[in-house]
Amino acid sequence: MDTPTGYGKLLVTDDPAALARVAADHLFTWTMETSNPVRVALSGGSTPRRTYQELAGPRFIDRFPWQRVHWFWGDERFVPPDHPDSNFRMAREAMLDAAPVSRENIHPIPTVDLSPDDSAAAYEVLLRIAYGEPHLVPGRALFDISLLGLGDDGHTASLLPGEPVLYDRTHWVAAVAHGRPESRITLTYPAINASRHIAFLVSGASKQTILREVLAGRSTAPAARLEPSGDLVFIADRAAAGNPAPLVSGNGRP
Repeated sequence: MDTPTGYGKLLVTDDPAALARVAADHLFTWTMETSNPVRVALSGGSTPRRTYQELAGPRFIDRFPWQRVHWFWGDERFVPPDHPDSNFRMAREAMLDAAPVSRENIHPIPTVDLSPDDSAAAYEVLLRIAYGEPHLVPGRALFDISLLGLGDDGHTASLLPGEPVLYDRTHWVAAVAHGRPESRITLTYPAINASRHIAFLVSGASKQTILREVLAGRSTAPAARLEPSGDLVFIADRAAAGNPAPLVSGNGRP
């Protein structure tokens, strides 16, 4: 039910609630591909929040392999973990507090008593330890699943237009000091690309133009610069994808 495009595959759902159900279905299916530990990089924002709530809801709370999944973050605002704008806080409130997740399986980006650069360096060390290698190895995924959002300006994670981080191919994590009111910490392209599955969750009419350009392969926006080693899927609602796109129901499967 995936529709190939010039850049990844597209799944279109009727509305944000259906998008959350389809995204949760994919996450469940992908985590069940293996009996080994699974590493997931989470995204912030209102669209993934619904997906996290779906995973912690009645359909999955007793079926999802919570004890095998390790939760990481694709980016974070440089704010305390209890701050209203914290991506960690959002995921914790939407899913992690409600699910049987071991504290040892939750790996937030550190933002307390560190500078942004030191925060990025510390998270990179954590990722290298989790990966078990000092360098990324072709064919070996850093993340089993990476969830991403798509900004109206084409940014994803905190890979912001015009920022030097777009050209960083050395680090796995970097601080982004400009482009937003607060500093941010983000995974770089090499870290995101080293994912077995990458899923963009895209909702709302304001995303329609940038989504169309990215899918067509015509955009130079940050979200269009991925070179994933695994598969790439866009899960969008009708408002973001536009009416001509094929639709799937809320129980679409990968």
